Amino acid sequence: MKLYPALDVCAAPDAAMVLVDDFSPTALEEHAATVRLFFGSPDARDAACAELRAHGYDSAPLDVPDEDWARRSQENLEPVTVGRITVVPRAPASSHESAITLTILPSMGFGTGHHATTRLCLEALQRLDLTGRTLVDVGTGSGILAIAADRLGAAKAIGIDVDPDALQAARDNLAENPAVSGVEFRLADVADARLPRADVVTANLTGALLVRSAGALMDATAPGGLIVLSGILAEERDEVVRAFNRGTITWEKHEDEWIGLLVSMP
Repeated sequence: MKLYPALDVCAAPDAAMVLVDDFSPTALEEHAATVRLFFGSPDARDAACAELRAHGYDSAPLDVPDEDWARRSQENLEPVTVGRITVVPRAPASSHESAITLTILPSMGFGTGHHATTRLCLEALQRLDLTGRTLVDVGTGSGILAIAADRLGAAKAIGIDVDPDALQAARDNLAENPAVSGVEFRLADVADARLPRADVVTANLTGALLVRSAGALMDATAPGGLIVLSGILAEERDEVVRAFNRGTITWEKHEDEWIGLLVSMP
């Protein structure tokens, strides 16, 4: 049985995410009085725990069984509609009236459409004409943005992630969407890998990681291309904008405490 390293933290989600950003959290689950953060390894989890405690936050490490995560995830998930796209957790497409229905299974990774950062990206993508264009999704998680891009007309979409479990979940989701034909997923780390060049780059990460990766993300964007950014907290917005100073912000939206941006490159 696979166990996922996690932390239960007595903190607001945004405060917790800022403090653990350097330890690459893979998922976040909100409870009534705590936030549960998941990590790719016990070492990353334990280092994040020490960081949170150093800042005065109570945090308790635990290991979550794989089937327990799946059971709890599927109990409460409902379809989510963003513009023309409806995301469903394994339901027949005929039960929804949206122009595009995506099946995204609950998994240990960001991106089921239930978090504001994913919804902001889906909205931004629908503002673009993706017909015949190429897209790279950095930190693809569940693969939802690459899969959505294909359904919105992209000629090719490549999702990359540093987490093998996330890539397996993305490939499982790809299999659940047989209408999708131009998507592939690759194991890579934006910190040390040269990204494929694309017309559109999406990056639903964290504010701190976006700042560190800004150069690589801009270099990966073809001239005249666009970058979709999300995972940005309000207090991180200005620093992220400064980091992407080679481009121009052409769209911005706030949802809850999160911000989505669209950057147009020269």
